Amino acid sequence: MHGHPHRWVSWQAACTYHARNMVAWSIGAQAFHIFGGTCRITGERSSISSQSIIAIKGRALRPASLRQVPPLNNRELFNRDRHTCAYCGSTLAGALLTRDHIEPVSRGGKDVWMNVVTACRSCNQRKDNRRPERAGMTLLYTPYVPNKAEYLILSNRHILADQMDFLVQHVPKQSRVRPS
Repeated sequence: MHGHPHRWVSWQAACTYHARNMVAWSIGAQAFHIFGGTCRITGERSSISSQSIIAIKGRALRPASLRQVPPLNNRELFNRDRHTCAYCGSTLAGALLTRDHIEPVSRGGKDVWMNVVTACRSCNQRKDNRRPERAGMTLLYTPYVPNKAEYLILSNRHILADQMDFLVQHVPKQSRVRPS
């Protein structure tokens, strides 16, 4: 309810929130209408109307929950790095990319956002089990941990324009997720 993005919900969940009178406010450029069944007594068909962004009534999220580190997986990693190899700069399809650990896991590196970048298969093999400088390779960009709004953008392929406008307001200016 405090205006910070929290998570994606299905249209079914949004309808449930509306039906239970749990929606504090909604915004969006376009209203969506969902139709239900017909009332046997009145003959009227039920419907719910909502915008694409809803705020749920209830306790506000703790500030710490907004700083939670989102889960790391290849799809969001490749999206964070714009499908671009951190070493040669090639932009490739996800099937041709790998997750590279800057500090190799076998040498004590962790599998966390700040220690991984997107790499093409040949660069990852060339780097092998070494740090980039030991392999004579240079990182073209630095890794970072996406915030909650960035992660919502990274994890969804079908974002409406008004949803993107809302999310981008919560994305740091230096983020690679920001539209150019």
